[in-house]
Amino acid sequence: MAIERVAVIGAGTMGAGIAQVCAQAGWKTALFDAFPDGLERGMQRIDAFWNKGIARGKTTAEQKEAWAANLRAESDMQTAVQDADLIIEAVPEIPELKASIFEQLDAMAPSHAILGTNTSSLSIASIANATNRGDKVIGMHFFNPVPIMELLELVRHEGTSDETIALAQAAGEAMKKTTILVKDVPGFATSRLGVVLGNEAIRMLADGVASAEDIDKAMVLGYKHPMGPLKLTDLVGLDVRRDILLNLQRSFNDDRYAPHPLLEEMVEKAQLGKKSGRAFFDWN
Repeated sequence: MAIERVAVIGAGTMGAGIAQVCAQAGWKTALFDAFPDGLERGMQRIDAFWNKGIARGKTTAEQKEAWAANLRAESDMQTAVQDADLIIEAVPEIPELKASIFEQLDAMAPSHAILGTNTSSLSIASIANATNRGDKVIGMHFFNPVPIMELLELVRHEGTSDETIALAQAAGEAMKKTTILVKDVPGFATSRLGVVLGNEAIRMLADGVASAEDIDKAMVLGYKHPMGPLKLTDLVGLDVRRDILLNLQRSFNDDRYAPHPLLEEMVEKAQLGKKSGRAFFDWN
């Protein structure tokens, strides 16, 4: 099966980025969000990214015009997915919400459609259980910012078919991503490592070991990380990182994954990182 039409469910930071790279891959792409304001912000975010590329000489106006012609906003999920070959869900990390979305997608989408989830830590098998096409469900974990980050982590549960994996790998290549394939275990490969490093960096900050700037500088200059763990936590979102840690703590019954109290405190104060304007760094 060749992918020609794609639907992305959720127009937040990740969903908008995924829709953007799908449109750039040449696919007719529908971006859906249940909230009109969120859908508008998602489309504006994509447009702003393309305009910034033009201003920096990395994108041409002709490219933007061609990509924009592939992209449409949809406020009705049935309309968004009814002719899709690939559907990628990017809604918040709430198990009940994802199960509900996948139950609806299973009923609305064509029988051949592949259902991908951008979850960064939840069980793919549990999400697939909400459908009658478990063989066509696969984890497709993108990284923020999606148009820039090269990695796409594919997660197979026991029922994922080899055909679905091959199609997801081909889709990743079309989106100019490098794919890795991992088993369906809590946190997969990337989130499990990433959140532990970030949580320890938060612990070091709380203990007064060094400033946020210097902790990050140590990893960037000493270990060749492209971005420090605290700045990355700001970029991903402190609430997202907290939720992943809580999921790992529950899944493994291991308090080593417990979010540091400083992380919990900052989330309670709505200091969530770039999306709120401030957390470990000032993004205003």
